[in-house]
Amino acid sequence: MSSPMHVRKAIHFVSMKAKLQSFGGLRLLVVGCLAALLLLFAVRTLSFTTSATSAARAEVGCGKLPAAVAQAMVHYATANVTPQQTAAEIGVSLRVLQRRAPCNFLVFGLGLDSAMWAALNHGGRTVFLEEDASWIASVKAGHPGLESYHVTYDTRVTDADELISLRHEPACTSQPNLAAATAASCRLALRGLPPVFHELEWDLIMVDAPTGWTPESPGRMGAIYTAGMAARARTPGTGATEVFVHDVDRHVEDTFSKAFLCDGYLVEQVGRIRRFVIPSHREKDGTPFCP
Repeated sequence: MSSPMHVRKAIHFVSMKAKLQSFGGLRLLVVGCLAALLLLFAVRTLSFTTSATSAARAEVGCGKLPAAVAQAMVHYATANVTPQQTAAEIGVSLRVLQRRAPCNFLVFGLGLDSAMWAALNHGGRTVFLEEDASWIASVKAGHPGLESYHVTYDTRVTDADELISLRHEPACTSQPNLAAATAASCRLALRGLPPVFHELEWDLIMVDAPTGWTPESPGRMGAIYTAGMAARARTPGTGATEVFVHDVDRHVEDTFSKAFLCDGYLVEQVGRIRRFVIPSHREKDGTPFCP
C-alpha cells in the first residue's frame, strides 16, 4: 500500500496536470512580466548613466541581464509547466510587486511558480517555506539560487473546525506577537521557523501552502494565522504588510483568512486569491485584532 506521502504527491501531480489547460496564456503572462522587469531594469540603468561620461554610459548600458531574471525567462518560455495560479490571480500579486519591489517577500510553498516570484522581486529578498524536503531538493536542482527552508506542521485539515474557535482565545489574539502566542501555547502559532522569518520585516506574504487537499493534509490554518501575526508585529513606521491567500474556494482558506486576517483588511479578491492589507498593531496600543 502506498504511503501517505506517496498519495499526497500523486494528488499533487494530478492537480498540476489539470492546470496545464491554461498553460499558453500563463506562459505569455510570465514571460511578459519578466520582459517588463527587464525593461524597467534597462530604464533605471539608462537613467543612472545620464550623469556619467559617454564612455561610462556605454559601459553601464551594456550591463548583463540579472541571472535570476534570465533563467526564469528561459525556464517559463521553454518548460511544459504552469504556475499554480491563473493569469488573473498572478496579476493581483504582480501589481503589488510592481509597486513595492524590491522588497521582502515571504512565500509559504515552493512550487512551479517560485522562480517567477523571485525574478519579479529582483533585488529584494524572496524566501520560500516548504513542508516537503525532497521537493525542495527537486526544485533547487533546477533553480539553485532560490532561498528555501524546510518547515513542519503539526495540524491536520481535520483539526480545522476545532482550531477556528481559537479566534476568540486571548492566548492567540491578545498581542501582536508570535513569540507571545507560542509561549501561551496557541496551537496555531508555527514553531521551528527559520531565523530569517524573525529577522526581516515582511512587505508581502503569500500563503499557497502547505497542502490541504485531503483530510490528513496539514492544511493552511497555521500558515494563515502566522502570516497575520507577522504583519501585526511589524515595526511601527515601516508600513503595512500585504498578505495573499490562494485557494480561498476551499473551506479552510476561506474561513481562516476571514477570521485571522479579517474581513476589514480584505481589499481585493480575484478568482481564488484574496489580498489583505494589514497594518502594524504596534503603532497604537490596544488595536483590536480585527478592525
